[in-house]
Amino acid sequence: MILVFAKIIIGIVALLHIYFLWLEMFAWTTRAKKVFRSLPEHLFEPTKTLAANQGLYNGFLAAGLIWSLLIQDIHWQIYVGLFFLGCVAVAGMYGAITASKKIFTVQALPALVGIVLLLAHLFL
Repeated sequence: MILVFAKIIIGIVALLHIYFLWLEMFAWTTRAKKVFRSLPEHLFEPTKTLAANQGLYNGFLAAGLIWSLLIQDIHWQIYVGLFFLGCVAVAGMYGAITASKKIFTVQALPALVGIVLLLAHLFL
């Protein structure tokens, strides 16, 4: 049962990162202005390429998380999930330290919950 909850969290984190990909790669000069209100509006156009690059990385994280759900071997599924959730958690903690505390809640916390659930499944 713990593994089912872990997979749900992994799916949610993957969906979040697909949203981040879309926002940063395709909606940076439109929708992102409403999401990132602390960034002055005149900076969105000049940072469009940087945001798209960041969005691509978020896409890779989402792809890895989705891949972890598709792996047949349960141990490899957990190990790959732990790796990608760990990447998300580190990125979220770094973002919280350097950019906005909100990033911890939106990005790192769900990943950490997933990590705890996967580890609980392994050790309980």
